[in-house]
Amino acid sequence: MRLLLLFGALLGHIYCLQTFVGDQVLEITPRNQEQIKNLAELEAEEHLQLDFWKSPTTPKETAHVRVPFVSLQAVKVFLEAQGIDYSVMIRDVQALLDKENEDMLLNQRRERSGSFNFGAYHTFEEISQEMDAIVAEHPDLVSKVNIGSSFENRPMNVLKFSTGGDKPAIWLDAGIHAREWVTQATALWTANKIATDYGTDPFITSLLDKMDIFLLPVTNPDGYVFSQTKNRMWRKTRSKVPGSFCVGVDPNRNWDAGFAGPGASNNPCSDSYHGPSANSEPEVRSIVDFIKSHGKIKAFITIHSYSQLLMYPYGYKCTKSDSFDELNEVAQRAAQSVASLHGTSYRVGPICSVIYQASGGSIDWAYDSGIKYSFAFELRDTGRYGFLLPASQILPTASETWLGLKTIMEHVRDHPY
Repeated sequence: MRLLLLFGALLGHIYCLQTFVGDQVLEITPRNQEQIKNLAELEAEEHLQLDFWKSPTTPKETAHVRVPFVSLQAVKVFLEAQGIDYSVMIRDVQALLDKENEDMLLNQRRERSGSFNFGAYHTFEEISQEMDAIVAEHPDLVSKVNIGSSFENRPMNVLKFSTGGDKPAIWLDAGIHAREWVTQATALWTANKIATDYGTDPFITSLLDKMDIFLLPVTNPDGYVFSQTKNRMWRKTRSKVPGSFCVGVDPNRNWDAGFAGPGASNNPCSDSYHGPSANSEPEVRSIVDFIKSHGKIKAFITIHSYSQLLMYPYGYKCTKSDSFDELNEVAQRAAQSVASLHGTSYRVGPICSVIYQASGGSIDWAYDSGIKYSFAFELRDTGRYGFLLPASQILPTASETWLGLKTIMEHVRDHPY
């Protein structure tokens, strides 16, 4: 009994999470525009508290919706009445969370007597400590740059990989949406690979001889901590919204690129709330200020999950960018590189056509600011686990993603502008 109580206390120390017992994720397939409209009306029913992991965009393309247990019967009755096809994708969300919690706890115990496990999910503090360890182990190559603080005053620390001199640079970030844990894990694995393989890996060595890399593993630190201590499904920042009881802004709708346009909500309670003004979030403003002050960022790559997509501008409008052909060619080659390792298939294209019109996004801002090579990855999977990707898939995900990143960065290195 004492061991059980201790286990519970330790688990509670990591997670004081909102429970999702009995919640299901439904895979819904609308057959026509009318049914897509019906789903939008369903989403607007706030009392149902539906969480659209993947929104419906075109007929016969699936949507993924987490439905709280108390709303399940009402939602299923509605779908059946409208003749909308659905199936249960995740039968009990809490069961996946319990496994994730248990794995994280067991890993913490192992790491107390061993080395850092890049194939596990970690707290913000653990990630920060490992970033410091990478800097300490590779002081001639890696340094830590503080670019600002989050709303709750957590540091926005970037790893800078440089062999010295005033070089053009590549920007990489992950975790702008808090619940996309495989992205923060992938970014940290990537940081370690770059640091440890410089001097032995010909590609990394040649890249860093010509360019610097700036890597921000946790772009939304407050949201990430909240997703680990209160609500695993949290997506937004944790800023206070004037005049509202609801908290937080979608940091990937907050950039000054078609701000407050289609695909962003003006409802502070929405997961896609764009915020009171462009760059209102200190997390976004810190990146904008840093990139503007640096002046020589040539590529901007942001890492999200899930859906297995590789996208480029635009999202806030559905017109082709001036660099469409080149960006498409690079992205197609990068997707082939990703698939070469484990066969993981990625869809490629501009945001507006691959998913939906979405304003205020980071890569649109980067592209419009003169950074031609602007890309967004959506990592594994396509819905079997969604945001709850098991830790056993971190290393395969990170290693295949690296091949895609390598293809893009190689092109950036060889095509200066």
